[in-house]
Amino acid sequence: MLTALLLIPLIGILRVLPMDEQKNLTLIKQVSLIRALINFLLSIILWGEFDSSALEYQFVQEFNTLNFCHFHIGLDGISLYFVLLTTFITPICLVANWDNLKFGYKYYFIAFLLMETLLIGVFVVLDLMLFYIFLEAVLIPMFLVVGIWGGSITRIRASFLLFLYTLAGSLFMLLAILVIYYNVGSTDFTLISLSNINFDSQKILWLGFFLSFAIKTPLVPFHMWLPRAHAEAPLAGSILLAGLFLKLATYGFLRVLINFMPDATNFFSPLVQTIAIVTLIYSSLATLRMADFKRLVAYSSISHMAIVVLGLFSNSIVGIEGALLLSIAHGFISPALFTLVGGVLYDAYHTRIIRYYRRMAVYMPVFALLFFLATIANMGIPLSLNWTGEFLALSGTFQRNPVIGVLAATGIVLSASYSIFLFNRISFGAYSQYLGKAKDVSRREFMILISLIIRAFVLGIFPNVILNDLHMAVTDLLYTV
Repeated sequence: MLTALLLIPLIGILRVLPMDEQKNLTLIKQVSLIRALINFLLSIILWGEFDSSALEYQFVQEFNTLNFCHFHIGLDGISLYFVLLTTFITPICLVANWDNLKFGYKYYFIAFLLMETLLIGVFVVLDLMLFYIFLEAVLIPMFLVVGIWGGSITRIRASFLLFLYTLAGSLFMLLAILVIYYNVGSTDFTLISLSNINFDSQKILWLGFFLSFAIKTPLVPFHMWLPRAHAEAPLAGSILLAGLFLKLATYGFLRVLINFMPDATNFFSPLVQTIAIVTLIYSSLATLRMADFKRLVAYSSISHMAIVVLGLFSNSIVGIEGALLLSIAHGFISPALFTLVGGVLYDAYHTRIIRYYRRMAVYMPVFALLFFLATIANMGIPLSLNWTGEFLALSGTFQRNPVIGVLAATGIVLSASYSIFLFNRISFGAYSQYLGKAKDVSRREFMILISLIIRAFVLGIFPNVILNDLHMAVTDLLYTV
């Protein structure tokens, strides 16, 4: 089934590629969406057959036909939910820009189907070199999406910042992988985890991997590419960046740093937590001053990912599981916010400046209601998955270092401040002379938004649905079971 997850989008690409866009536009859209939905249904079946009590990787497949590459794939409790999130977000990306592009529908849909395969590959490969290849290959179609279908003339600069920032940091990771291969003789996850890397070597290798993942998270001062990329990307690009791209670093921290280099991770944890606190406070204060609502949501993503990093490096099961819950919750709510402000509002009025919007609760009441639900979830209101994730992540952080835990808790207040500020400025206030008549949320947009928001609250009420599958894999990271 894992092989099918990787191949179904590629089959869709081969089906769409020969078609003429002028004559078969509707068919191109339908074929692409059907392939993405089949992948989502297949991942649900995978979830149903997953054994949460097993320690080893499941659904393992190994292909040794290539001499230069050991293609080894499998799934555990951690990667399962990232695969589910990928197959869930991809159809939403395809529907998000269903009929509002000016050109190039065929290659636009091909780019997103290709990114689905590459993202699933990142989460299921059990070989470090393949992990690096898939991780970097995702940048190419995203670079094209931002650069070709972006919102303004500055899209070219934004796409190059996205590509060069992340690629430059990954060169250090490639060097670290080559050193591991030279010393261990393999890049297979199982063999690396069984090998005994001495402490001094762990520290050097850890820094190489951390720099790459810090850029992809992103942490201050490597964050400048993200707001620019979000601001210029088309709606589907912003959804994919927020929903999935920012999860690559989360997965990398768990799969590589905490798993293979535990001593170095414990040694550098105070440094990482200090950087995460600076990132949290800086990005939250910067969010309060944003005039562009897509940049505002992008900076809020940085602050949420800082809390995820704090939980991951708390050296506790509670903190790591909370970080994973918050990461999944962010994958629902941040795309919903981008759909609301970068899709519904921008398509209606073609400006991203907050000061032009007032009293949208009167003009667009359904939009205001959905915006309110997404906003309170983003704040981490109780009964939302964001709240469950933040509470567990901060609890784990407080257990390790109470001072860091208290400083991290200020993010709750700051998050509420910029969330309420954005909602209040757009939904209420005096009549705006700049606004004309506009339609409320369309049926297509409503289905996208309700599918994202309702999952954040249902899983917030029943978080054990996720925690039961996570617990054994997370425990195995920290203890010998």
